[in-house]
Amino acid sequence: MLDPKLLEILACPKCRGPVVPDQKHTWLTCHACSVRYRVEGDIPIMLPDEAEKIPGRE
Repeated sequence: MLDPKLLEILACPKCRGPVVPDQKHTWLTCHACSVRYRVEGDIPIMLPDEAEKIPGRE
């Protein structure tokens, strides 16, 4: 589980908007960009090239 203090300061590297974790804290989602960033071993991978489009959204 991600540290709540870390979640407060994390932002989408594309738009600088907020990111929201899923229930299992395996993804951080930016709704403004319609992308999500994976979390591996409690470390967010916040690289634009590693972002994944949100399934079902274009």
